Amino acid sequence: MEFTKTQLIISWALRLIAAGILLQTLFFKFTGAEESKYIFSTLGVEPWGRLGSGFVELVAAILLLVPRTTTLGALIALATMSGAILSHLAFLGIEVKGDRGLLFGLALTVFVTSLGVLYLHRFEIPIIGSKLRPQAV
Repeated sequence: MEFTKTQLIISWALRLIAAGILLQTLFFKFTGAEESKYIFSTLGVEPWGRLGSGFVELVAAILLLVPRTTTLGALIALATMSGAILSHLAFLGIEVKGDRGLLFGLALTVFVTSLGVLYLHRFEIPIIGSKLRPQAV
């Protein structure tokens, strides 16, 4: 399926927002910032959970920016942010160490932008896309 110019611009904007947030937060995960250590200690997976999630987010960001792997990157980002959102709701709370919900908001933003990317690129998802694509008669 070919994108219109508007769809292409929206796709790139959503991808850049999601990848930008994912890449920006890597600094804090990989340098062991106090907030990151607190989050993953609270979840009982410090340091490997912090480093592992950082690696997965790095992969997701790269895949989001490569046109051939955009849907895979969006799926990985969506799954990772689902875990982050659930962790906030179940264990951490929306506000972490006085951040006024910033980290939760960033996770929601990546989640929503990844959903948008998946919707725009739904025809590229191997199993789903073939069922959605109109069949030639």
